Amino acid sequence: MKIAVVAANGKAGRLIVEEGLNRGMDVTAIVRGENKTRANDAIIKDVFEINKEDLAGLDVIVDAVGAWTPETVHIVPDAANHLANLLKGADTRLLVVGGAGSLFVNPEHTKTVADVTTFPEEAMPVLNAHQKALDDLRKYDDVNWTYVSPAGDFQADGERTGKYILGGEELILNSKGESVISYADYAIAMIDEIESGSHIKERISVVSE
Repeated sequence: MKIAVVAANGKAGRLIVEEGLNRGMDVTAIVRGENKTRANDAIIKDVFEINKEDLAGLDVIVDAVGAWTPETVHIVPDAANHLANLLKGADTRLLVVGGAGSLFVNPEHTKTVADVTTFPEEAMPVLNAHQKALDDLRKYDDVNWTYVSPAGDFQADGERTGKYILGGEELILNSKGESVISYADYAIAMIDEIESGSHIKERISVVSE
């Protein structure tokens, strides 16, 4: 299987590249500067410079673009929309590294984590950006997208346990009553979804066991 990871030098992107390579996938790293991953193939471009020719022949694109300041968070939904527009009508799938704030906390799906949780004011632009990315993806009926929400506590340096619980639109907790997952276990879940292709045009969520 041929996949490309956008923002492959980032913490999430690099682990997704690693997991894909370990599964025998043909992985291309798409990065703005020097390729710092183990991928042999690399495209040196900003996400907004990527064109249809760059994506030709690929089975899956992973959007691992992140941003954390009020001035840059617009990049999160903008990148998702740019890639989705390139993939309109194509068989190539788009998997997006999402956020947890948009997960629902009630069966009616009227309230999200962001609605019922008091977050620091500086965190809200990030939550809103990830929410917009998901809302925008839901409008594409001609793109094979999947949005993968991590648990609320998304730990960059957390342990790779090799285990996780798969959820859907609602926030789920592990056996300890926690919403937590490491980047490494998230990468496993992402590659599992790439292999299975079980949730096209859906949002899924993952939490550690």
